Amino acid sequence: LYGKTGTTNDSMDAWFAGFQPTLTAVVWIGYDTPRKLGDRETGGGLALPVWIEFMAHELRGVPVAPLEPPAGVVQQGIGWVFDEYAGAAGIRSVGLDESVPPVPSREERSSILDLFRR
Repeated sequence: LYGKTGTTNDSMDAWFAGFQPTLTAVVWIGYDTPRKLGDRETGGGLALPVWIEFMAHELRGVPVAPLEPPAGVVQQGIGWVFDEYAGAAGIRSVGLDESVPPVPSREERSSILDLFRR
């Protein structure tokens, strides 16, 4: 499944658009007469749960369909790029792995926190 959340800057609209190769669905939440949904409302918090429930119902018993990339797009590492850029200089990784980062020492933690106190 693939998708993207969305929220207007003023939290008047929240949505989630997603698909799998045989079904696309969009959930929008808002008012006909524009007004805030709430200060902390987002597409991920409001629209995504509705989308998940709908897709779970509609895709029950449907086999997983692999996504065929469009012509000219190739997978490189964890992302997709146009084949003309494959192998070019650029970011290959964001440097994350599955290991747990080391816990900073008490002095290191204190010096880091001091940076934010200034």
